[in-house]
Order: sequence, then structure tokens, then C-alpha cells
Amino acid sequence: MAPTVAKEHLPSVTVRVQPHAQAREYIFKSRLPDIDIPNHLPLVEYVFSEAWQFHNKTCILDGKTGKAYTYAEVERTSKRVAAGVVKLGLQRGEVVLLLLPNCPEFVLIFLGVALRGAVVTTANPLCTPRDITKQALASGAKIIVTVSCYAEKLTDLAAKDIQIVTIDAPSENCIHVSVLLDADENECPMVKVDPDEVVALPYSSGTTGLPKGVMLTHKNLVTNISQQVDGEDPALYYAPEDVVLCLLPLFHIYSLCSIFLCALRRGSTLLIMPRFEIVGLLEICQKYRVTVAPFVPPIVLAIAKSPLVSSYDLSSVRLVLSGAAPLGKDLEDAFKEKLPQAALGQGFGMTEAGPVLAMSLAFGRHPNLSSIKPGSCGTVVRNSEVKVVDPETGESLSYNQPGEFCIRGAQVMKGYLNDPESTALTVDKEGWLHTGDVGYIDEDDEVFIVDRVKEIIKYKGFQVPPAELEALLVSHPAIADAAVVPKMDETAGEVPVAFVVRAQGSVITNQEIKDFVANQVVFYKRLHSVIFTDSIPKSPSGKILRKDLRSILAVS
Repeated sequence: MAPTVAKEHLPSVTVRVQPHAQAREYIFKSRLPDIDIPNHLPLVEYVFSEAWQFHNKTCILDGKTGKAYTYAEVERTSKRVAAGVVKLGLQRGEVVLLLLPNCPEFVLIFLGVALRGAVVTTANPLCTPRDITKQALASGAKIIVTVSCYAEKLTDLAAKDIQIVTIDAPSENCIHVSVLLDADENECPMVKVDPDEVVALPYSSGTTGLPKGVMLTHKNLVTNISQQVDGEDPALYYAPEDVVLCLLPLFHIYSLCSIFLCALRRGSTLLIMPRFEIVGLLEICQKYRVTVAPFVPPIVLAIAKSPLVSSYDLSSVRLVLSGAAPLGKDLEDAFKEKLPQAALGQGFGMTEAGPVLAMSLAFGRHPNLSSIKPGSCGTVVRNSEVKVVDPETGESLSYNQPGEFCIRGAQVMKGYLNDPESTALTVDKEGWLHTGDVGYIDEDDEVFIVDRVKEIIKYKGFQVPPAELEALLVSHPAIADAAVVPKMDETAGEVPVAFVVRAQGSVITNQEIKDFVANQVVFYKRLHSVIFTDSIPKSPSGKILRKDLRSILAVS
């Protein structure tokens, strides 16, 4: 490692001089001190290591039915699931795909599979059969757990000897979830898990390309959970007395790690809500006295604009976290008018980073650190290093200079499943994860995101990879070439727009193209609009010049 030769005026940045080029490298750290992270522990053991204090306390609360599970019941049922998947033949390191909406079974099965030393991959149950099949086969899933109404999407997979488990009414050629939930916890396998073994396999498009399996190990997740909620200081996010709303989809890493796992680590009550609907949200917050509400910007917008908010008692809400996409100052201000008592802050993350890179200190009880500026994502997480680099030159940048964020730490993914090339393009030889997000760190060590190098479109927090839609478009015989770029949208954040070159003699219409795509993709990947053009601008190497197309959209 290059020697430290100087420090800036704040202790959170170190300036290193590279031995040969004599170039300065600015390394940023958190405003908070590093802590001892027990990332030698398996994930479930770590999450429940303090649970002896909360055995009779409510751990999971089903907002749909009102059914409650204590911490003791969740631990016991997780062991039953571990025993049950063994009886189904699941070996250590093999994969279970959860194709579920938010429900207690998601939590219980995830924990049980992790206890077994196996891996969970997650998918949106609204995805098309085509997308689900691709992920199941790519991940090597041996078992799929779902709801009976989605079982018909899995017909082809059942024929490939993948076992289908349903959590509700038994379906033809499916196994009922009782074989897992009612197994004998005394038969839970005693597995000595290596911290570097993979436990979660979410799919992400990274900075470019098609969705790839992100290998997150026990060490990765334990590290990132600990960075968010552990330490001698009072918890930054959750406390045992909190009721934490789990509305965001558990198949997304934001909800999986920063809501579900962080809440259980702190002994909070996890209130599960299956889907967003404004009246239902307001009712459940009032009924169960929600104290912590993690959202995404479209939900923040819905609350800010809803005239119904004043009809409900939301005075219990003390913390609101917004993540997955940037939140503008005007929207922040409008939201604060509706819930003035609640601290509002943003986080910044990426699946490959475990996922949180920066977190707002508005959630803490740190009087000297809790002020935040409009648009800030807070401070870099503890026990990690960040640098900001010029995307063109790779030069390391100091305060208030926008560049690509790179992070290094034990929370960074192990790599992409069966894709060493994409892994090497994302995590360099020195261990820096290149996020594709452009921003800067100001003199108060607060993180601001201002642009993106990466191509991924964010629709309400969901990833829409342009490459996937482009490949689909050019498969149509009436389309000669195509490119997809994001267009800003107040409600969704971004929506995909296609630039299309018709094949010679083609008269295909805008609506025909939109329908062609809509019939083959999940709802959030549908095209918002189609623009016909004579050619797609490309570099000499053939790379689409998306910035040129985004410029056209900006003035249209």
C-alpha cells in the first residue's frame, strides 16, 4: 500500500502519493469512527446474536392478516425450514429462488436457507415467464418458492426437475410450504459456514449490460448491516422499540438488507405490507404506530401530493429513509410539510456494494453529526474507503469535484456469478468497486450524487437495462437498429424511451413497437415512447452515444 504522506484539514480524507506517477490519491472515509465488525460470523447467527433479549417480543407482524411472530418463533421456524430443505434434497451451496411478494414466509425461508448453508436468489413475481426461466436456469436454482397464482409461469421449470413450493393453496405438481414450516427443528443441519460463502444472489445489471447474479457472501452482508446499525453509539437507524415498515419489495436488496436484516439485528418489529397503495399505507402506519418508514422517491411523492395524509395520525413516524434513486430538494420540502416531525434523509447504494455506500445521519442520535443538507446522501459508511475519480482520466479528485464514486471494503460483492469478465470491469485489481454514479463529497464530508456514467435506467427504483430492450427491439424484422435511453419523469424518476431505425420498406408504428416489447417484459421495462430516427449515433468502436440521444430528449 502506498504510504500516507499528508492529510487534509478533516480527518476523513487521506492524501496518498502514488510511488511512480507521483499522482495524488484522495481517499475518503466516514464521518463516523470505524467499529469492530463481527463478519467472521454466519449471517443468521450474527442477526440473532442479540435475540436472547427479545425472545418474547414481536419480530414479524403481517400487516395483511395481523398475525404476529415472536423472535423465538422466527428462530425456531428458521431451523425448521433448514431441516425441511434438506429433506427436499437441497445441498450446501445450492440455490433456492424466492418468487414471492412481501410476506412472512419470505423472511422465514430466507433465514432457513441461509442456515442450511445454501443460497437465495430473488425475483419479482410479476416478471414474465421468460425472465424467470432465464434467472432460474442461470442461477442453477433447485427449488422455487412462490404463490400458486404464479405457478403457471414455472411449467417449463418443473419439467426440468426444479421443485416448486407454494405458500398458499397446493397446486398441481407443486409441494406445499408446510413441508418446510412444519419440519422438525431438531433436525436442523449443523453447518459450519465459511464467511466467504455466498448466501444471497440478487440479480443486477451493474453499470451496463444484462442482469447478472451478484454473489453476496455472509461476510458482505454482515459487514454492511453492521456498518448501518452496529456500534457503541445509539443505533443510527433502528432501535428495539421501533416498528419498521417493510413495504418495499423484499426481492430488492435495499429492502432485504437495509430493512429486513437490519431491523432483526436491532430487535425491532418488522411490519410487512405486501404492496403500495396510498390509503392502505396511511391506514397501516396509523394502526400499528409505525416509527421508521423506508421509502423510494415515488412513494415520497405520493405522500407529498396526497390530500388524505392530514386525515390520519402519523405522529408516530420519527424516521423516513429514501433510497434507490435521488430525491430532489423541492420534493424533500413538500414531504416535510406533511410529516414535519419525521427526520428525512437519503441513502446511496448499489447491489454490488452490499448495498449501502452512504447513509444519512438524520437517523442517528448524534447531535453534532445529524444535520444534513438538501440533496445529501449523508456520509460514507464506516469501515470502508471511497474515492472519486475522473471518468475520462481516472484521476483521483478532492472535495467538491464531481467524478465517479468508487468504494472499497469487506461489503463489496464477491463477483458476478460465472462472469469473471464483467467482474473485472466492475471491481478493479485494487478492490475498488466502480459504481457508475457521478457525484462529489463536500467539505463537510457529505455525499451528493449528480449524474451517472452507467447506462441503467431507474424506474421507481427498478433497474431497466437498455441492452436488454435493445436486443429485443432489433429482433423484430421491421427494426434495423435501436437504442434506449432514460427520460426524466416526475412520478417514476426515469422512463425508457427508444430511438428506432425502421428496416428498409418498413411501416411499423410507434404503438406496434410498444406492444411488441410490452408483451415480453415486466411492466417497469415497457417503453414510454418511441422516436423514429434515420440512424443511431455511435462511436468509432460501435458504442452507442447515449449522451447525444439524451440531449435530444432534453430539448424535445
